[in-house]
Amino acid sequence: MTLFETRDDAGPHVLRPYDRREALSLRRAAEISGKSESTVRSWCAVHDIGRRVANGPWQVSAPALRMLLDGDGKALAAYLAGDRASPSVAAYFERCGLADMLTTTMQRIA
Repeated sequence: MTLFETRDDAGPHVLRPYDRREALSLRRAAEISGKSESTVRSWCAVHDIGRRVANGPWQVSAPALRMLLDGDGKALAAYLAGDRASPSVAAYFERCGLADMLTTTMQRIA
């Protein structure tokens, strides 16, 4: 298991619940990271920062991508475990302009 791998029986909680505001296309994620689309696709598979929704194209979580780029394995592990409330995870949603999603997500879960 690597620094960024954490899985439970339900699998990683990337883009769950799904909200399109959090999702980036592979192209946009590649632009942000300065890497190729194939590299970002590989990161999705290896580090669970994205997923294919309804057998469609890959979608990348903006906060998870930023966590990976920052090397913040603790925040990424918490995110993948389903945590959206801790300060370390919430800070990435805020940095990505998605702070309003946290309230919506917490209302859905409650």
